[in-house]
Amino acid sequence: MNISIWIATGLLAFVALAGGLSKTFIPKQKLAAQHGGEWTRDAGPGFVKTLGILELLAAAGLILPAVLDIAPVMVAVTAICWIVLMIGAMITHGRLGQYALVAVNAVYLALAVYVAVGRIAIEPFTN
Repeated sequence: MNISIWIATGLLAFVALAGGLSKTFIPKQKLAAQHGGEWTRDAGPGFVKTLGILELLAAAGLILPAVLDIAPVMVAVTAICWIVLMIGAMITHGRLGQYALVAVNAVYLALAVYVAVGRIAIEPFTN
């Protein structure tokens, strides 16, 4: 079970890293021109970059606390924060009629629930 939770955690961290890098370093105009990035048209550049930075922090928060054995409970906390972020993403894409992206976000949400429950109740990190 521990291995499957780590795999889910790694997948989420990769998604968070990729999303964070794009939102932080790609200009808003380029993001808005891409499929899935249409939501950025009505968002301020600071908001988009802030989301990107939060996603970069999520990528680190999903992996580093456990690997470094410094407050490993933060892995579950980060997964819970990712759940909240995915609910917002699902609402945003749903309002734009991008139901395929809502489904993708639902998969990420399910992975985050699995990681959170896994690290809180099933296979918590113990010292």
